Amino acid sequence: MNILVVGSGAREHAIAWKLRQSPQVGQLYVAPGNAGTAAIATNLDVPATHIEKLAEAARSHHVDLTVVGPEAPLAAGIVDRFRAQGLPVFGPTQAAARIESSKVFAKELMRKHGIPTAEARVFSSYDEAKRYVQAAPLPLVVKADGLAAGKGVTVCQDHQQALKSLHDAMVARVFGAAGDRVLVEECLAGREVSIFAFTDGIHLSPLVAACDYKRLLDGDRGPNTGGMGSYSPPEFWTDPLSAEVRRAIMEPTVRAMAAEGCPYQGVLYAGLMLTPQGPKVLEFNCRLGDPETQAVLPRLRSDLLGVILSVVNGGLQNAAVEWRQDACVGVVLASGGYPGEYRRGLPIRGLEGVDSDILAFHAGTRSDPALGVITDGGRVLTLAALGSSLKDARHRVYANIGRVHFDGVQYRHDIALLLGSGQQARRS
Repeated sequence: MNILVVGSGAREHAIAWKLRQSPQVGQLYVAPGNAGTAAIATNLDVPATHIEKLAEAARSHHVDLTVVGPEAPLAAGIVDRFRAQGLPVFGPTQAAARIESSKVFAKELMRKHGIPTAEARVFSSYDEAKRYVQAAPLPLVVKADGLAAGKGVTVCQDHQQALKSLHDAMVARVFGAAGDRVLVEECLAGREVSIFAFTDGIHLSPLVAACDYKRLLDGDRGPNTGGMGSYSPPEFWTDPLSAEVRRAIMEPTVRAMAAEGCPYQGVLYAGLMLTPQGPKVLEFNCRLGDPETQAVLPRLRSDLLGVILSVVNGGLQNAAVEWRQDACVGVVLASGGYPGEYRRGLPIRGLEGVDSDILAFHAGTRSDPALGVITDGGRVLTLAALGSSLKDARHRVYANIGRVHFDGVQYRHDIALLLGSGQQARRS
């Protein structure tokens, strides 16, 4: 089969890497891809949000299946438009993708169907939201309703910070239309965990869990980022906890989406807080996470293409979705200055010097005829390692990370250190 992967990040490199292992895969394309995907597939110079051009590319390259990585094209309706043109595609429809693209939709869905989540109020008026926040108990969480590249959520420790977050979203419009509505939520306390499952709209695969690190600096300090690393499985993830999350959250969500007339097919991602009252949903995503994918897919024993086809064809109950017992740790190497302004075009040295069992998933990279692989984004690479335990996987990745260098490189030193970092006491 000829396969097209849509996206350009380390998540899409990991997806392409896993798909390449399938004996069913013929030609593999990535649009637009990066320097890493170019080594295992053919990159197509089409942005992930140019849906009609992607459809044209799928037709011209005789693509049998398109796998969508990022949320933006899913929220824009790529699945609906591909299906209308008879092009097989993996991912939720635009209506189903609202579980991520509209936090208000997700919150109302959970309220209606009894799925445990934080209490929240929804506002479309800045003045009303301001009056509510001024009197609300602290801490509280302010969320822009729409997609905001992972930056639309603020945990507020004082009223001044909450009012600024409201002003940024609803008046200054820093997130554009995503700030038309906001949610003001209670702040949950506990351990945070990301849960993933494949679903064909009825059946669910076995769950897999990971923890990610949003803050730039060690000890969960500094600004929020798109993610500085991840590990899987968490040391606290047990069979009874998995069964509870499946019963109370994941299965009811799949049933709820079907009941609302927008059955969900693809990867369902639930960001949870494990509170003293039990697991509660912080958010849903309509795709694999980044950087969690880089720590999760190396643990997938099954043929990824076979699993995806069972979702697309509605036969997931007959598919074997198996996860390795091995642990995986992924550490992000980011550009100096990220998540603020940063330089591009810096040569990356040392990739050829890492151990043969270390996975280097590219994100913000491209190939230069004179300089080789160079930086081309904020998050540049994820180095990942499998191990017999989290300690072993962590040792393997950090033993190699110093071998890769570019000017200004920054990374966290405490990924999977298991001293409480990474499982924030509150959502951040």
